[in-house]
This record gives sequence, C-alpha cells and structure tokens, in this order.
Amino acid sequence: MIFRRGMAILAAAALFAWGWAAWGASSSPVKRASKDETYEQLELLAEALSVIQTEYADEPKPKELIYSAIDGMVSSLDRHSQYLRPDEYDEMRVETKGQFGGLGVEIGMKEGLLTVVTPMDDTPAAASGIMPGDRIVKIDGQFTRGISLHEAVQKLRGKPGTKITLTILREPEDQLFDVVLTRAVIKIQSVKDARIVADKIGYIRVTEFQENTAQDLDAALAGLEKDGMDSFVLDLRRNPGGLLDSAIAVAEKFLPKGDRIVSTRGRQAEQNLEFQAQAAQPHLNFPMVVLVDNGSASASEIVAGALQDHKRAILLGVKTFGKGSVQTVIPMRDGSAVRLTTSKYYTPSGRAIHGEGILPDVIAAQESEPAPVSAKQDLFDRLEAKDHPEKKPKSFSVDAQLARAIDLLRGIRVYQERQA
Repeated sequence: MIFRRGMAILAAAALFAWGWAAWGASSSPVKRASKDETYEQLELLAEALSVIQTEYADEPKPKELIYSAIDGMVSSLDRHSQYLRPDEYDEMRVETKGQFGGLGVEIGMKEGLLTVVTPMDDTPAAASGIMPGDRIVKIDGQFTRGISLHEAVQKLRGKPGTKITLTILREPEDQLFDVVLTRAVIKIQSVKDARIVADKIGYIRVTEFQENTAQDLDAALAGLEKDGMDSFVLDLRRNPGGLLDSAIAVAEKFLPKGDRIVSTRGRQAEQNLEFQAQAAQPHLNFPMVVLVDNGSASASEIVAGALQDHKRAILLGVKTFGKGSVQTVIPMRDGSAVRLTTSKYYTPSGRAIHGEGILPDVIAAQESEPAPVSAKQDLFDRLEAKDHPEKKPKSFSVDAQLARAIDLLRGIRVYQERQA
C-alpha cells in the first residue's frame, strides 16, 4: 500500500481553513474549541478527497465526490434527513404541487427495509391492494437491498401509462407476491367521502393535509350538519401527513380556543414552538371518533394526539406509524438542498410522536393489519434463496373499523339519553 501526499491536500485544506476562519472569527472560546475539532476532521476529509482524486484508477468528477460525501453525511443522521441534488430538489418542488406521475404510494424506510407507509386513495397503488406495512422487496425484478429512499422514488416514478412490477412481502403471514401497476398522473383529493353512514352519524375521510384541507373540511361539516348529524367519525387512516399549518387548522375545529395542539422541540431556541387552537367557532357539541392505523403518520398523528389528549375524541384502530419529526428544507447555493430534521413533535400532554406513534383508546384491527415485526437481517438472503413460495394477496371489503366506530357512537348516544 502506497501513501502519497500532494498539493491537492494543501489546496483543499486551505479552502476549508479560509471558510472556517470566516465563520469562527467571532466565536466564544467554547464554540471555537468545538469548531477547531471539526476543522481537524475537515482536514481528514480534504486528505481523503485528494487521495481519491490522485490515486483512483479512473478520474472521478470532483462535484460527484462532494455530492456523495454530503449525501453520506446527511443520511447518517436519521432516516428522514436527506441531501437533495439540484435535479432531486426540483422534483421535490414539483411533487408538492399536488399532481405528479407515479403509483400513489407513500414509502419510507423502516427497520432498514423499503416499506409502504400508505397507498393514496383512488390511485394505482390503492387499486392493486397494496397495504400499509407492506415491504417492497423487488422493483421490476431487482432486489431493494441497500436502496436509498430517493433511488426507490426514482424507480417507482415514470411516464403515465407505463407498467412496473413490485414484489411485495406482507407480514406477519409472510405472503410474497407480485403486483403489476400502471403509472398514472396522481391527483390528491384531500377531503372526500363526506356522508351520513348511519342514523345521524356523519363520516369524513381526510387523505392528506394540504393548503385547502381545513376549508374543504368546513364545507363538508356544514353539509353534514344540515343533514342532521349529531355524532361524527373522522377517518385519518392511511393519511401520511402533509402541512403542519393544515393539521393545526383541522385540529382547532374541534378544540376550545387556547387548547394546545402540538409543540416542537429542537436544539435551537427558535425551534421550540407551541401551537394553540384559535378557531372562533369550533365544533364541540357532538361525540367524535377518530379512525387511525399504521398508515396514519406525521400531521395525522398530530391531529389524533391532540384530540385524544384533550379527551375530545375516542381514537379507534391500531397504533399509528410514528413519524413525528420536523424536516426543514434548506436550499444550497448550487441549486441543491439539505432536508434536515430540525425538531420533533410532542402532543399536548408531552408525549413524543417520533418512533412511538399514537396508541388508540380502542384497539380494532381491520381484519388483517400487518403487525409490527422485528428487524430481519436475513430477509433478502431468504428471498434470494427462494424460501418463500409466491402467494396472492388477501383482499378485504368489509370496513370493520368503521362498523366498530358506528357501534361506539350509538352506545354513547344511548348512555347520554339515559343520563338526561
């Protein structure tokens, strides 16, 4: 093994030194000591960069090396922090407009495996029978071992009308099956399916928290109240989250003014925030059940946790996903961006959402909910050895959780009538 040092090390180190000196010139002694320690590590990075540039068999592109270094640094923090290259940042901004080409499935990494958070309503993913908790072990025949979240999104998206094959592992039954989907333009309707589901029991499903969710919910509630609604089911199942402001605006429709909805805590003082209900005319006069499942994440967990803590609603279903961290997208000068976890959500009573989820008051599975599983280090080894026979996915048409919610509200009505 040959070790060499070249002028590139000095140049890179000088560049880091100039930047670091400019940043730390007016720092306190304690902060300066910390920065000096970090500067030593930056010298190591500069040295590694120089070695790669001079000794690697092929000539690497400097920008690609730097991008890869930043990507590795950010992704090592947690599974939600991410470095977005310029093209990836552009894609993210397109996605937030509410219409994009793809399958209509929210995915994440759980226990190191590519996992379905939730399929969105009225999309190819939902029509195919994909469920929250399903593991995507192959995309078009290629194993997803070691794939990054961005790489997976890139593979799942494509031109509308093109086909893609996903190999799904559904636990705990260890069902393994292929699903062929046709990509489509995904249009997300936030508030839908508002109706009276039983005698004066209203029902509204919120699929995602967008800019107009609170206004659309207001209109739907007004329509149900005109139809004589005296109790209500809010369905947040398979809701992957969305905008924090929207979640707060929805929660405050059912809470007295001044009630805390959610707080955030981070390392910086400006990240420690508290949000309270401010709605002038909240809906407080009817019993309420909120449906949740393991596809309910982020903003939907904020709403569910607030209504549960203030005893405004009964939560029914299974434990939620547990995605309670705040990601801030910070643009970089070259058109890239860092999507960084800057704080975490806490319910009004101080419960952490991130990694914990919200446990319902009434546990009710939807016939077959994927149960939480321990990490399976040998999963791909077993699949590659073809130890799992292919099976067809089970399908369920009866909404057992909604039926339980209706029975619960009827029971509350009977109790109230007897107390009158």
